[in-house]
Amino acid sequence: MQLTQTPHVVVIMGVAGTGKTTIGPLLAARLGVPYAEGDDFHPPANIAKMSAGTPLTDDDRWPWLDAIGRWADGRAGLGGVVSSSALKRAYRDRLRASAPGVVFVHLTGDRALIEDRMSHRQGHFMPTALLDSQFATLQPLESDEAGVAVEVSGDPGEIAERAVAALSDLPQPSH
Repeated sequence: MQLTQTPHVVVIMGVAGTGKTTIGPLLAARLGVPYAEGDDFHPPANIAKMSAGTPLTDDDRWPWLDAIGRWADGRAGLGGVVSSSALKRAYRDRLRASAPGVVFVHLTGDRALIEDRMSHRQGHFMPTALLDSQFATLQPLESDEAGVAVEVSGDPGEIAERAVAALSDLPQPSH
């Protein structure tokens, strides 16, 4: 396992159940940078809505995205990994407005695999019932967005290693 230093601030993104909370800390450890759990930036009202099975609106998400963006901007030049579903281009644009140098690792996978993983999670507020709305909302990274897609099949260590390898192909941010 190679430890790599990087000045990238990485937003690990994808629908619920792709493993952002599992892969994020592993990726951060391999990169030698801190990890921040995106769910911790949600205000209590957002968590209550999601726990009740109610999808968030864009108005619910803006303050959350702004908080993540402030954290990411504070890590510019230092590196870091933060999780955020970042499902829509507009959400990623909002993050980039706060932290222009962020790059995205989009965790992708088969819906059946993701639903199976979600059904076995303990103590998470996101019910599997919201998975369809997550996939319906998802806008994959576009060619003009700094980032990589990483398949989530296999064990967490393999996924994290694929993410490190994919990130190593991205240009280093300028300061």
